[in-house]
Amino acid sequence: MKTIDLIYFNAGGGHRASALALESVLREKGWPWQVRLVNLFEVLDPQGRFRKLTGRAPEDLYNQRLAGGWTLGMTQELKLLQGLIRLGHTTLVRRLQQHWLQTEPDMVVSLVPNFNRAMHESLASALPGVPYVTILTDLADHPPHFWIEADQRQHVICGTPRAVEQARAMGHDERHVHATSGMIIRPDFYRAPVIDRLQVRQQLGLDPHRPTGLVLFGGQGSSAMLGIAKKLAATTQLILICGHNQKLATQLRALPQQVPRLVVEFTSDIPHYMQLADFLIGKPGPGSVSEAVRMGLPVLVVDNAWTMPQERYNAEWIRENHLGIVLGSFRSVERGVSQLLGQLDEFRASVRRIDNRALFEIPDILANLLQEADRMAPDGARLLSPSLPAQPDTR
Repeated sequence: MKTIDLIYFNAGGGHRASALALESVLREKGWPWQVRLVNLFEVLDPQGRFRKLTGRAPEDLYNQRLAGGWTLGMTQELKLLQGLIRLGHTTLVRRLQQHWLQTEPDMVVSLVPNFNRAMHESLASALPGVPYVTILTDLADHPPHFWIEADQRQHVICGTPRAVEQARAMGHDERHVHATSGMIIRPDFYRAPVIDRLQVRQQLGLDPHRPTGLVLFGGQGSSAMLGIAKKLAATTQLILICGHNQKLATQLRALPQQVPRLVVEFTSDIPHYMQLADFLIGKPGPGSVSEAVRMGLPVLVVDNAWTMPQERYNAEWIRENHLGIVLGSFRSVERGVSQLLGQLDEFRASVRRIDNRALFEIPDILANLLQEADRMAPDGARLLSPSLPAQPDTR
C-alpha cells in the first residue's frame, strides 16, 4: 500500500478543488494507494494559533478580498508574502520535517504555490528518495519562486506549453517536466448528462431561445456581478452564480426584471448550468476558464490592474487560442457581449479544439514516478535523516 499526500489550502478554492478531483480519480483507479488530503496550513499551525489570535483561518482574508473584488496591489503583496516565507524558511522546514517523519508518505504532491521550496527541502532531508511533485493549478508560472524553483529537483506537471517552457528555462530536464493537456477540473465536467437545454431553460423561467450568459466569479461571487447584471439587463439573459454570497444574491434578485434571469446561490452543479449557457462571463481564473472550455463555452473576461498577477497569462492564453473576448474593464461588457455573439460560431469552433484530459493523464504520471522511486531505492529501503538541519533560505 502506497501513501500519496495531496497538499492543498483553501485560498481561492481552486487548490482544494483540484486536490479533491485528483483524489476522486485516483480512488476510482482501485490501485493499492492510500490517498490523503493534507491542508498545508493545518500542518504548519496544528494548534490553530492563527485562528485563535485573529478569529479567522489564514485563507479567509484572501477569500473575502476576492469576493469584494479588492485585488488591486496584489503583485506587491505577493512579494511581501514571499519575503515573509523566506524569513520563516528554517522554521517552516523544521515543522514540515517533523510532519513527514510522523506521517511517512511515499509521495508528496503539491497543488499550492509559494511553499514548494520549504516542502521539497524538508521532504528531501527527512525522507530521502520520496518523490516530490508540484502540479501547477495555473496555466503558467509567475516567477520567481511561485510554482517552480530553479535550483531544486522537483517534478513539475504543467498544463500548457508555456509552463513547460518556463520549467525547462529554469534548468529542469525532461525527466522532471511532465506535460498534460490542460488543468485539473472535476470529474463531473466529463460526465454531465445530456439535457434538453431549451426545455430546462423554460422550466427555470428563462427564455429558451435567447442567448444566455453564465456569470461566474468563484465560490464567493463578486460585487462586479451587480454592474454586469445592470448593464446587460435590457439585452442579455443571464444565469448568475453567487456561491456563498447571499447578500449578493439578494441584491441581484432585487434588480428590475427587464429580461429573464436566474440567480443561483451555492451549487456544486456548475456543469448543469454551463450546459444551459452559450458563453461565460467572469474573471480569468484557470479553473473556471478550463471548465467553461470543457463544456463548450467561449469566455468573456477582463485583464487589467485588478487582475491577480498569476492569472494575467490566462487572458493571453484566451487570445492566443481564440477562445473568447478579453476586455480592459467590465464597463464595456455590453460591447464585449455583442462582439462575442457576433463571432460565436468561430469561438465555439476554437473551444472544441481544446481537449483537456489532464485529470486522467496525471495518475499515470504519478504511478510512473512511484515505480521509478522504487527502482532507485536500495533494497526498497528508505533512509531517514531526522537530524539534518534546515538551511536558511538565502534567495
